[in-house]
Amino acid sequence: MAFETYKLEIHKRSAMTKGELKHMRKEGKIPGIYYSHGSKNSTPFYIEKSEIHNIQKSGARLLKISVGGKLKTVFFKSVQYHPVTDEIIHLDLYGVKMDEKIQITVPVNTVGEPIGVKEEGGQLTQPQQSVEVLCLPSNIPEFLELDISELHMNDSIHVRDIPLPEEVEMVTSPEAVVAIISHGVREEETVATEAEEEELIFEEGAGDAADSESEE
Repeated sequence: MAFETYKLEIHKRSAMTKGELKHMRKEGKIPGIYYSHGSKNSTPFYIEKSEIHNIQKSGARLLKISVGGKLKTVFFKSVQYHPVTDEIIHLDLYGVKMDEKIQITVPVNTVGEPIGVKEEGGQLTQPQQSVEVLCLPSNIPEFLELDISELHMNDSIHVRDIPLPEEVEMVTSPEAVVAIISHGVREEETVATEAEEEELIFEEGAGDAADSESEE
């Protein structure tokens, strides 16, 4: 399923200092930059914070905005979050043409419970939870789905195994691991390892103390 398009109202702004941007955010506004492929110009803007919530509720990835009196199709190129509050503090919107392919990140949804976890006591690890794809803006998939139910202990499944719609090309390396089943570390093993480390630290500390005394 392709993403819906959401009409976003943006407001042009001038270049600002860090202090002015901070004040803008306190007023419930999120600053951003609009730019597009093939153009050296960029447009500073801001949107109301409430618009972000509306976009998230809509499930849209492609947005329609008015730039210089013209309606443009854009998507979120990058989003910056506050390191403590995790709130959005800056946006980059990238203008696209509906007849030109774009490279974009798409999440990978794994389905099914692996045999290696359910019956063999393994642990599931998913190092690759999203991939880069190339396609027309109208063909951007909401997500890619990968069945992992047949994975046994020590099995892995790769990007090359992800089924793709005909109109979508994979950019991420086909050898990248999406999911792997490995032996889980039991709690008693963790406790034993910690105990061994404490004993080793104690012995090293004792040796250091003896050396220091002999030097005096």
